[in-house]
Amino acid sequence: MISRTRWLLRQLTRQLWFRATIFAAVGFVAAMAGVIAERYMGWEPPTRIATDTVERILDILASSMLAVTTFSLNVMVTAYGSATSNVTPRATKLLRQDSTTQNALGAFIGAFLFSLVGIIALGTGLYGDRGRLVLFAVTLAVVAFVITAMLRWIDHLSGLGRVGETARIVEETTRAALLDRAAAPTLGARACDPAYMTSSDHEPVTTRRIGYVQHVDLERLSAIAEDAGCAIHIEKPPGSFVFANDALARVHMDRGPAPDAETLGRMASAFVIEDQRSFDQDPRFGLSVLAEIASRALSPAVNDAGTAIDVVGRATRLLLEYANTRPEDDDVRFPRLRLAPLVAGDLLSDAFGPIARDGAAIIEVQLRLQKALGALARSGDGDMRAAALREARFALDHAEIALALDSDKQKLRDLNASIAAI
Repeated sequence: MISRTRWLLRQLTRQLWFRATIFAAVGFVAAMAGVIAERYMGWEPPTRIATDTVERILDILASSMLAVTTFSLNVMVTAYGSATSNVTPRATKLLRQDSTTQNALGAFIGAFLFSLVGIIALGTGLYGDRGRLVLFAVTLAVVAFVITAMLRWIDHLSGLGRVGETARIVEETTRAALLDRAAAPTLGARACDPAYMTSSDHEPVTTRRIGYVQHVDLERLSAIAEDAGCAIHIEKPPGSFVFANDALARVHMDRGPAPDAETLGRMASAFVIEDQRSFDQDPRFGLSVLAEIASRALSPAVNDAGTAIDVVGRATRLLLEYANTRPEDDDVRFPRLRLAPLVAGDLLSDAFGPIARDGAAIIEVQLRLQKALGALARSGDGDMRAAALREARFALDHAEIALALDSDKQKLRDLNASIAAI
């Protein structure tokens, strides 16, 4: 679990305006390179570049970049709308954070500002022979950079907002969160103690906010616990929905009096609560979004069983990787904190529960679902096996009610029996 400062910095750098600002600043500095060369470099240029030559190139670059940027923004809005309608609204957040899209728009905006500043500087006579030569060389480099960015952007447009590409992005994001959690099941804290949960000797850490926990700063909580001489059980990990006055955590004192209101407030400030869930440290959210994609595909308006089968394969791949990943070490970085690890049953329910319900009447989806759960049952993990068997039975129960043909039901019964015999 990263610190709150690093987490906030990561959220900042994913914003479109941040990268656009960086590229714009680079474009401004590049346009000023000729002015610096003119004033502080005494070398004699090997050739002279006419003002009109550079100015014509900059005029073309400025007008074309403005048009390309406007067109790209329209494409982005269309792609987001398509993803919202045909995939799931929860996936548009990942599309907005797409690095290729942000880099392309940033490159176009930076090139536009570069050409605009260059035209102004040429018109005011800031460039001499040396400055115009440097500006000409930089302009050629900018043109080459823009062409490269445009080619990548054109190739990227072929999948932007499409169902398959969006599902791939969700899968990659979920994989990172799942494997991080598999490597550190309790994020460096101690595993929760059931005896502590039933103890009444604790002080709740509450909040007045209503929303989802996006991040918990374990380093800060650990430091507060060390100073106060207490143990903290985190009841609301990332992904949890909290109401006003819900207990985010519970404090058990090792020594001294109960923590005062100021200390409890500092503990509560270690929890970032927002209106929406975040993919970064909430792998269950990623699995739920994948299931939403499948449910949308299985709706009568879409009737796309192939997408649901594709999502089953993606979710199975993620969960098998999670089950086969062992913790990197047993070191407890935060001995005064306690946190419950992910529960295999919750993961499988998030990933396959909606598909089992919405695809109950489609034999192809049900067969793939049973085979996927059979693979998870053979993963070698006891908790994962038990959860897979329960989820397979749950899917079979739905199919028994929804399927019309007895032969289809018998296929599923036979397949489910083979899974139960594993």
